[in-house]
Parts: sequence; structure tokens; C-alpha cells
Amino acid sequence: MKKAQAKNDRWNANLYDIKHSFVSQYGNHLVELLAPQKGERILDLGCGTGDLANKLANLECDIIGIDQSPNMIQQAKEKFPHIDFSVQDATKLSYHNEFDAVFSNAVLHWIKEPRAVLHYIFHSLKQGGRFVAEFGGKGNVQTITNEIMKQFANLGMIEQAEKFPWYYPSIGEYSALMEEIGFRVTFAQHIDRPTPLDGENGLRNWIEMFGGGMFEGATEETKEVIITKVEQNLKEHLYIDGQWVADYKRIRVIGVKE
Repeated sequence: MKKAQAKNDRWNANLYDIKHSFVSQYGNHLVELLAPQKGERILDLGCGTGDLANKLANLECDIIGIDQSPNMIQQAKEKFPHIDFSVQDATKLSYHNEFDAVFSNAVLHWIKEPRAVLHYIFHSLKQGGRFVAEFGGKGNVQTITNEIMKQFANLGMIEQAEKFPWYYPSIGEYSALMEEIGFRVTFAQHIDRPTPLDGENGLRNWIEMFGGGMFEGATEETKEVIITKVEQNLKEHLYIDGQWVADYKRIRVIGVKE
């Protein structure tokens, strides 16, 4: 039976799990960086459908998962009913000195108020607690987004280009923000991570899932024309050995609340 999705929530949790499971799979490396200890109280900020929160729970951590998407949280609760999941806005957290660690995978590039979210993360942590995150950094999927923007420009769709949904900072910019909030930055890394996309329609599915918001207000016909043109123009660059590969660039950081 098909699971219900909240209509005002653009995230399709079923498609996310089926076609974009690589998001959680790559997060396993971040769990290693977190180095969770048994009994630690950890906040998974932007938990999605809960796979990494469950991994932490299996390591005997006291885990709370939050996400702004009701569809993601509904799916997480159905998959892992033993974990505390809730819908929350990362820029309006009410936690104070509660967590040994705040963990965040592939989320912070969606939040265009980085100073606000860092403030709430900092106050959520206990003294000596750590913030461990990975997200899109400067240049992330730039080949893809440049081509989408080019197609908007060709059609005179200025209002669509203004809906660019991501924040991709440099490592220097983000580290400075962390220090401004009060963190001691103990680790900061900016890496290339070419990411295979699933299936012949991998690029199309990626645009639909992650860039769909940019097409709000456009007709389905126009959207189809643009995505098809993007596929045609990028095939030479991003279709490698029979598979689409997205040009991901990631930031990984660790900050300690002292």
C-alpha cells in the first residue's frame, strides 16, 4: 500500500529511500568521524528517514532525530518506532545544554540562515559537547546547477533562478562562522566526492528530488523541456561508463563547545 505524503511537504520520503539512499550510505563515514560512545545523548539534526539515527541507536546511544519534513519524520517513525523522532525547525530549537553531540549529514546546505542554526546547535550542546557535520560546500553540484540556471536564463525565467535553494560556503567562511558563535574548530575539510546517481534517469531524478523547488510556478511542459535540455547538455560531462555521476563537493567539520 502506498504511504501517504503530506501535500504541503515537497519531500517524497518513498522516492528518497528508493532512489537516493546514497545520502545515508555516505553518512556512514560521518558516523566514524563522530566516534559515538555508548550512552551518549545525540541529536541527529535533519535525520531524514532515520537510517543514520538507527545506526547510532544500535551503537547504544540515546538518540533524538529531528527534521523539518513531516513526510520524512512519518517514514522514520514507521521504519524505526523505537527512536524519538519529531518535526522541528533547526533555526528554532529549544534545547539547552542537553546533548553530548549534534550530528548532521547532508542538511546544512539547505539552511540559508547558517548563523542562526549554529547558534541553536551551540546552545543545544553540553559544555565540551561536539558538533559534527557534513554538507555541500563551495562548488557543490556546480556543473548541474549552472546548466539549470543557463536554461532558466535562456527562457527569461529570472524568478525561477532566484529560487536557488542551497547555501554552499567555503571552508574558511563556515569555520569563521563557527568560531564567531563560540565553537573551537578542531577539524575542517573540503573534499571532492563524485557521487553516482541511480539508473538511466539518475540526473532527472536528482533534479526532481533536490531541485524541484526551483520549478515552482513553471508549467510541467516547461519543466520537462528544461530537464531534458540539461540532460542533453551534461551527458558528455557527467555520464560516465553508463552512469550519471554528480559533481559533489562536501564540507566536513567538527566543533567543540568550550
